[in-house]
Amino acid sequence: MTVIKTRTNSPARILFASLIGTTIEFFDFYIYATASVIIFPKLFFPTSDATSAVLQSFATFSIAFFARPFGAAVFGHFGDRIGRKATLVAALMTMGLSTIAIGLLPTYADVGVLAPLLLALCRLGQGLGLGGEWGGAVLLATENAPAGKRAWYGMFPQLGAPVGFILSNGSFILLSTTLGDGSFFAWGWRVPFIASAILVFVGLWVRLRLTETPDFLKAMEKQDRVRVPIARVFAEQKRLLLFGTVGAIATFVLFYIMTVFALNWGTTALGYTKATFLPLQLIGVTFFGLMIPVSALVADRVGYGRTLIWTTVAMVVFGFVLAPIFGSGSVFGVLAFLIIGFSLMGFTYGPLGTALAEPFPVMVRYTGASLTFNLAGIFGASLAPYIATTLATGYGLSAVGYYLAGASVLTLVALLLLDRSTMVGALLPDESA
Repeated sequence: MTVIKTRTNSPARILFASLIGTTIEFFDFYIYATASVIIFPKLFFPTSDATSAVLQSFATFSIAFFARPFGAAVFGHFGDRIGRKATLVAALMTMGLSTIAIGLLPTYADVGVLAPLLLALCRLGQGLGLGGEWGGAVLLATENAPAGKRAWYGMFPQLGAPVGFILSNGSFILLSTTLGDGSFFAWGWRVPFIASAILVFVGLWVRLRLTETPDFLKAMEKQDRVRVPIARVFAEQKRLLLFGTVGAIATFVLFYIMTVFALNWGTTALGYTKATFLPLQLIGVTFFGLMIPVSALVADRVGYGRTLIWTTVAMVVFGFVLAPIFGSGSVFGVLAFLIIGFSLMGFTYGPLGTALAEPFPVMVRYTGASLTFNLAGIFGASLAPYIATTLATGYGLSAVGYYLAGASVLTLVALLLLDRSTMVGALLPDESA
């Protein structure tokens, strides 16, 4: 048994499985985010009021964030009870099938009000799947990590976010530039959703070849399973759940301002075409991806908490300069806005998975980490595009910057309140190195 486990769960296989899974999940998630700006307002909602159609599209976008905690509870329960491997496979299938279904949906012109209802249902499935995916992928990496490399291993699932974003936006850029608007809106937009089936197959193939993590196997040998993990989390880990959730809110606010809101505002109020803005956004996301491993190296050296705290301080400052940079009227100003914002995103997102997962006991860790991350998604991301668009429309871009700064201050307070006794794994360097 030991030989099989060592052969299967080699470091390369572990890291690739954690990366490919979250890449697929975030690819699926982001093609919806992009389509919610470019496609869905025109095809799935009444177009008599363009602004109203965009806001309704953003409302369906938010559904997934409210579904994610339920996914975290359901998949987390089975992940802590029967194991990480089977749960990760189920989460991936839930997310993948929901995404493929979106590519096959009829539009408003075909079936009327049924179209947005079906879209919302599929979005619900995406949220349930992602709610169970993220926590398991982080545990797959961190529970196999050697001493001194917890943040380094934990950042591989986080890399799935920029990689998935680049693949999703890259596919939209390719299709929108090679197809005319007629073909793109008639059928071209469906291709990324349906083609995700290939990525899902690869992800399933890799994950089905894994065995359980060493931490989970040791806990099973001790017969240390918890009957109802979510009840144990709320009974014994309330402080960790609360401050971990609030401590991740600004990360979500920043990301969805930089992606969904920026794309919508840039291609409407600022007058850029999607063919111009999407490549600029891809450059910014490249910096997002580059900063994730840098942040992991820093976190393993100085501690996850310090890395997150100082990055959050920088996010407060960025909130106050957001409007003059983004609204400068210059392509170079927009590019600077995207590079700075996404670089900060990389630095806060890289250590976040390890910081949220490590403090929880092994047999409630899947549930606890997943709930913390996804509850933060509700408060930080679900309404971020809607709030930012409303603020920008009514009060200007400065209000969006103040919104980000306020969320960052709230997160900063939560991070500072995390004491060393409850968050020793997240705040300190790995002293066992």
